[in-house]
Amino acid sequence: MSRRFPNRRLSPVRLTVLIAIVVGLVMAGFQGWKWFENETSQTREAWFAGYVDVTATPQFAFESPRADSDKNVVLSFIVASPEDPCTPTWGGAYTLDAAGTELDLDRRLARLEQRGGEAMVSFGGLLNDELAVACTSESELKKAYAAVIDRYGVQAIDLDIEGDALANSAANTRRASVIAELQSERAESGSPLAVWLTLPVTPDGLSVAGTDAIAETLDAGLELTGINVMTMDYGQSKAEDQTMGDAAVSALTASHRQLRILYDRTGIELTDATLWAKIGATPMIGQNDVRDEIFTFDDAEQLNTFAHDSHLGRVSMWSSNRDATCGPNYDDLSRVSDACSGIAQGESSFSAILGADFTGTPNSGAGITTTIEPIPEKDLSDDPATSPYPIWSPDASYREGTKVVWHHNVYQAKWWTKGDVPDNPVLQSFETPWTLIGPVLPGETPIPIPTLEAGTFPDWSGSTTYEKGDRVLFDGLPYEAKWWTQGDSPQAAETEPDSSPWMALNAEDVIAESTTGAGH
Repeated sequence: MSRRFPNRRLSPVRLTVLIAIVVGLVMAGFQGWKWFENETSQTREAWFAGYVDVTATPQFAFESPRADSDKNVVLSFIVASPEDPCTPTWGGAYTLDAAGTELDLDRRLARLEQRGGEAMVSFGGLLNDELAVACTSESELKKAYAAVIDRYGVQAIDLDIEGDALANSAANTRRASVIAELQSERAESGSPLAVWLTLPVTPDGLSVAGTDAIAETLDAGLELTGINVMTMDYGQSKAEDQTMGDAAVSALTASHRQLRILYDRTGIELTDATLWAKIGATPMIGQNDVRDEIFTFDDAEQLNTFAHDSHLGRVSMWSSNRDATCGPNYDDLSRVSDACSGIAQGESSFSAILGADFTGTPNSGAGITTTIEPIPEKDLSDDPATSPYPIWSPDASYREGTKVVWHHNVYQAKWWTKGDVPDNPVLQSFETPWTLIGPVLPGETPIPIPTLEAGTFPDWSGSTTYEKGDRVLFDGLPYEAKWWTQGDSPQAAETEPDSSPWMALNAEDVIAESTTGAGH
């Protein structure tokens, strides 16, 4: 953005200031003015802030941070009043005025600011009705959001959309439209607003309802600072042997891929760095709502490391209220408490581990606009000589477990497939038969296909009759007859496995069989 001063002379002082500004813009790569910057990974500082349940008892003293990692907070949750759907309340129990008197919330926030802390406000949550769900009047809804933003003077808000609200398309559009207006008005007045959308996630990524909610938000014109995924309460979507830290990394990686596709569909291509900066993670510390899920200090260290390595935009936790060891009178640690984590913490805290080395604040990213970024053209051609696995072909058939190379990445088939492009930009993992394993590494060469020694099975002969279960070798590879056959080459099993009378076997599996005495 530039400013013009028609018919106005520049004094020496003004000229000096103008030159300094121009030089600053050039040195910064002409990113623009503070609240109209283009989105890049360098225009915002990553931050940490724990959620604070404002209405929970005992009251959590967020205004007296225990350490630097506790000085930024996400106050939750603003929801619709049970009596008046367009009136904002804290947890449906306190109006903004009542919270000021009964919870002394305004004074406590002022005290936090005196100590160098910063707060953002979260709307929604799993319980009660988010404002846009209950209030269907856009003009009244806008007043409700504005009342909260103005009351607490925040420049960052969090929209926690889950449960039934997540699939409420009308509410999603209404919310985004109204907040987009507020965002635009505040940018014009020099007080930009950062908006984060918090959503549930599984290790496979966002649900259909989650990606739909993001699409509806973007379509309504809201400038989304980022999405914050709740890396918690996975249930059956998490493998038994998967740690909570590994599940979080998997969820974030999948969400990154999904967010790229969602922006691509709006015509905005973004770099990997910018996409990571638009993603946050919020684990539930200690005992999760799912009894078998416990987020440990080791998981916290893993998530913090991944967040810094990937340059995530944000890390939070549910919740600061719970960041303590339960007292001796709390007998069932597998039952979730609002006031303790359910694990022995000693002198350590989750906030210190998760928040280590984060220097930004919730206001980071306020006013930054997301625009198309120039992405260098990549040579996507794959070289068989530098690929560890065969290069994917649209004419070949692939069995479950088969690995291929495509566009410099390794993929593995989840089930039999033919003609399905490995990097097809689908939002949900169940829509593709391929799992992305990772990139082809520098210096890799083809991995030899295991073969069997001559004589392990008879070599296939076109004149021999074979019965179901007979095994043969063809070019050193083992095959097993699925039914009576004569003259049918086993090679066809690789491209047409359904119609071929032969089933390709894995040489390593056959060798393993022979060592245990199994097989034919």
